[in-house]
Amino acid sequence: MLAATLALGAALAGTALAGPSPFTSVGPLDLFKRISSGCSTSGPASCHNTTKQTDLCCFESPGGLLLQTQFWDTDPSTGPANSWTIHGLWPDNCDGTFTENCDSSRDYTDIAGLLTDQGASDTLSYMQEFWVDINGQNEQFWEHEWSTHGTCYSTLKPSCLPSGSPKGAEAVAFFQIVVKLFKTLPTYDWLSAAGITPSSSKTFTLSTLTSALKDASGVTPALNCDGSNLNSIEWYFNVKGSLLDGTFVPIDAPSKGSCSSSGIKYPPKSGASTTISKTSTATTHKSTTTKTTTTTTSGGSSPTGSPLPSKGTIHASSTGGLISAGTWSTQTLATYTFSGTTSSFTLSSSKGSCGVSSGKFSCGSDVSASTFSAVSSGSDLLLAFGGSTAFSADDTPSGSTQETVYTGSSHSETFTLSIVSS
Repeated sequence: MLAATLALGAALAGTALAGPSPFTSVGPLDLFKRISSGCSTSGPASCHNTTKQTDLCCFESPGGLLLQTQFWDTDPSTGPANSWTIHGLWPDNCDGTFTENCDSSRDYTDIAGLLTDQGASDTLSYMQEFWVDINGQNEQFWEHEWSTHGTCYSTLKPSCLPSGSPKGAEAVAFFQIVVKLFKTLPTYDWLSAAGITPSSSKTFTLSTLTSALKDASGVTPALNCDGSNLNSIEWYFNVKGSLLDGTFVPIDAPSKGSCSSSGIKYPPKSGASTTISKTSTATTHKSTTTKTTTTTTSGGSSPTGSPLPSKGTIHASSTGGLISAGTWSTQTLATYTFSGTTSSFTLSSSKGSCGVSSGKFSCGSDVSASTFSAVSSGSDLLLAFGGSTAFSADDTPSGSTQETVYTGSSHSETFTLSIVSS
């Protein structure tokens, strides 16, 4: 990997991305104040230490495997028609496991207000276009990403910030860092440069897609599919020093995503806006100082999809579905009760309420109910949590075995869950 680094913004005190030359530098954002961790970036990258690191303000641990996930939502469409959108930046452990919801005392609400109050209104404007929830619940989505993942960064603890930093400064820095990193990862442009553009009729092989992205970036990401449709991508990094102003080191994805080897569809977004960047470099995203115009693509509005049933079963896209404890099984599926609308509902089984805790889905009398949504995908109504329809498990169930269901695609077996009316 080349030693060249890319500045991640002067106001972030030189946070940089080390990697192959295809990564494109981007201009500074309107950061609320200059934050410097005072940490060196000459030491080992996260997950590559040979001795125990004691200063976790300057060494990201245990979540040193950073995962920047992007969405390609088409049903309904979100974000510009010529750009993927941000999901977040997740600190997985070096072995691929992960911890979530690490500090409930910092589960900040009104993220938009926090950014505005601390001078990051341009970051907020960018998020409102490129970090969007499939159901339009952006604020809830941002709060979830911060509380679930952002609070788990060791180098973003308030005690690691400069003295006198305002409350929530670490969350503001988190959103600015994620936006900045996303701007160096123009997935749509890299695919387009290789002649791969959204199509209603074409299909692609996994090797064609990953080769194009590796040629552009120097590393191989993981691609995830919803059925045969490409719908998310995972870019992986280690970091040297603090997340605040450290050096991001791009690495190959440690495991393959959920897409099959062939027959992958890359459908166009219907009814979405197209952001046309007025810059001289076609492969860079719109920076906060770039003038843009917005047009509307053909194709009409997104379908409204099926209504939420009051009762139904939940089927996995590969095999089986959910039984009453919320585990994945090939046995007789449980009947679930749904309360609410497709944009916001709770569900329960004969065991009790269903919810997500530390990334794990379960149902029981001692489970606190979580809020879910449902996304129409063709004839299917897919269960979603935190804006994502991806669920995963450590293995595929068979016979009498049951598998714990996790939100997201961090485990080896990835699938979607469809709601079928009883």
